[in-house]
Amino acid sequence: MGGRKPTKDDLPAFATDNPDSIDDVLPGPGDPPLRLLIIGINPGLWTAAVNAPFVRPGNRFWPSLHRAGLTDHLIDASRGLAVADERHLITRGIGITNIVGRATARADELKPGELRDGAAALVTRIQTLRPQAAGIAGITAFRTAFRQSKAVLGRQDTALIDGWPADTQLWVLPQPSGLNAHENIDTLADKWRDVWAATAPQG
Repeated sequence: MGGRKPTKDDLPAFATDNPDSIDDVLPGPGDPPLRLLIIGINPGLWTAAVNAPFVRPGNRFWPSLHRAGLTDHLIDASRGLAVADERHLITRGIGITNIVGRATARADELKPGELRDGAAALVTRIQTLRPQAAGIAGITAFRTAFRQSKAVLGRQDTALIDGWPADTQLWVLPQPSGLNAHENIDTLADKWRDVWAATAPQG
């Protein structure tokens, strides 16, 4: 988008079968180890358009992270994630990825098989990345992706997920979209604060 916000007319072009519609935020060589890997369900079209996570207007992800103390300033990624903000996340030990990389207008456009395939691939990545904790934002999709039909929000029993490393906590948090009327910035911040408090700085 060249640093501008996408228009409504721009967005349909990003509803493709591309399995990697946005870049992950992950540490590279020499960066601190992952304290927390935040996992979305899949990118929205606005997210794909600007190549940055959780950016749709009304999404409470970035304000809740800031209020919880995970970032030291409010990140505005609506036109893309600035290099300085990406470095801020990585130096604090925070990474961001998705269960499914394909962008859609709504998460409910994903097929159950697509979510399950994405979950299996995610477990393999967790085995390599070894974050202290992983936080998945979206309970409904989590239940489908990981075949945990009775799961509730909060910390999960990783013994129920084949291949999940025992030393990586797994948390499920609410979807931060403005469409989720059950949550607000304060309640979301409380939940992210709980996850962060259950991990420790490294290095």
